[in-house]
Amino acid sequence: MTDHATHAHQAGADAWESWVPLTVAALLACGYLRLVHRARQRNPARGWTRWRAISFAAGCTLLGAALSPPVSTFAHADFRGHMAQHLLLGMYAPLLLVLGAPVTLLLRTLPARRARSLTRLLHTRPLRAAAHPVPALLLSTGSLAVVYGTPLYDATTARPVLHWLLHAHFLLSGCLFAHAVAGPDPAPSRPTVPARLLVLGVAVAAHAAVSQLMYGGFLIDVHAPVDHVRGGAEIMYYGGDIAELLLAGALVATWRPARRHRPGIAARLAPRTDRDQLPQL
Repeated sequence: MTDHATHAHQAGADAWESWVPLTVAALLACGYLRLVHRARQRNPARGWTRWRAISFAAGCTLLGAALSPPVSTFAHADFRGHMAQHLLLGMYAPLLLVLGAPVTLLLRTLPARRARSLTRLLHTRPLRAAAHPVPALLLSTGSLAVVYGTPLYDATTARPVLHWLLHAHFLLSGCLFAHAVAGPDPAPSRPTVPARLLVLGVAVAAHAAVSQLMYGGFLIDVHAPVDHVRGGAEIMYYGGDIAELLLAGALVATWRPARRHRPGIAARLAPRTDRDQLPQL
């Protein structure tokens, strides 16, 4: 391949990496805003919280920014850029997206039959297990040891397919963990607030441990200049702490203590049905 053809191929690849993420993020935001409009038309009295819409749109903006230049260019050339991109994709954008309550919005706008089908799907055993904070913690934070303690990271830098799969993993596992800990959407298997705070504390400790091992060069298999690896470790340490503090704040802000009341005799003797256990949207 000639130099001209090589440059043309690289320019085409750069253009693809620039426009596709922005297009996907824009379509995601537009789809959400269309559902907001539909929800307000169907029930003007309830409408939809403006802050949720702003949060979701901000999450889409961070998602598009993380996958587009200059962040993506920096991430390709420098491990510190990769770590900044990782934080945007795996912690900051997921938190904003989850706080937009997209599942609740979808349930409000779907026809009743489809909404019931989606609710039954959310109550299936595999999804209930995946949405529990402990599996979500293993998928998001636990995978850091696999990515940076094995040759996987270096493999993703040489294989574009693995590179994009890693991005997808960061985003989806981050959304799952944010939803399990502090998401406003219904979660049938979500434990108590103290239990979720405990899981979040474990995530903080795990992030700190991985970043310190990375800074010291222990048990880490990342082939990059030492100053880049140490800089990436510092970004993970401080940037991860800020993201987890925001997640803790979201947990406190979205927590609603259960109201205790004594039902009448008829209510206490009546059998509970599945309908009684479904979340009120």
